[in-house]
Amino acid sequence: MRVIKAINNNVVSAKDDTGREFVVMGRGIGFKAKEGAMIDEERIEKVFYMDNQNTIDHFKELLANIPMQHFKVSNDIISYAKQILNKKLNQNIYITLTDHINFAVERYNQGMMFENPLLWEVQSIYKNEFQIGQYAIKHISEHLGVFFPEDEAASIALHIVNAEYNTVMADAMNMTKMVPFIVDIVKEYYHTEIAEDSLHYERFITHLKFLAQRIINRELLDSQEAELHNVVIHLYPKEYECSQEIAKYIEKTYAYKITDEELVYLTVHIRRVITVL
Repeated sequence: MRVIKAINNNVVSAKDDTGREFVVMGRGIGFKAKEGAMIDEERIEKVFYMDNQNTIDHFKELLANIPMQHFKVSNDIISYAKQILNKKLNQNIYITLTDHINFAVERYNQGMMFENPLLWEVQSIYKNEFQIGQYAIKHISEHLGVFFPEDEAASIALHIVNAEYNTVMADAMNMTKMVPFIVDIVKEYYHTEIAEDSLHYERFITHLKFLAQRIINRELLDSQEAELHNVVIHLYPKEYECSQEIAKYIEKTYAYKITDEELVYLTVHIRRVITVL
């Protein structure tokens, strides 16, 4: 690894033998670092690879213009998120979350705090991600002396959702709105509440989150299993009618017609969640 440029005392941009550029973080690694110098690998704490040169450039620009402590806090939160979710996150989270935290701290210092209109939805639908958001605001208070309300925990959670599902913020917000609306359709159709502490409800919500992701990405399931479709209609006619109501909402709101296979899965999940009432 050779230095391209020192970004600050603790961060440099570098390249490997293939010429691929990346960002390297380590205590004092950028101090007096000169272009072309070899990097002492023992001093490397973290290496950041990005998808393309534009993203790398954006990342370098961000790191050069924010307090390093803001990035360290963001990095800690991302590491905690990976531990809790036990999955890989899109590398862009290092840019989007760091930029968000830096801007949120600036707004806090100017007395400009806003409510998050999706607080309840995030708490209900993305419980693990909201837990990460709660950890984040506690970590920020301890290390930056900034005391955010739970609205900010929800905003941070949505950034985690973005990285988890490879979406942008607008799509994550649409997904977050879509899931509880579908649940409400089921409640209204059956004129009842749903046992939210049941395993079937958790599975239903998980299915809806992935359904929402497929709708946003226009990647709905499809197959030619007409026989299975007909069997489900015969066995669960009321649940199928409910799934059709959901399909009407999706088509009207998101201008997308869901497939017969999606209707089958919806019907089966509705059947399961309703039988525990």
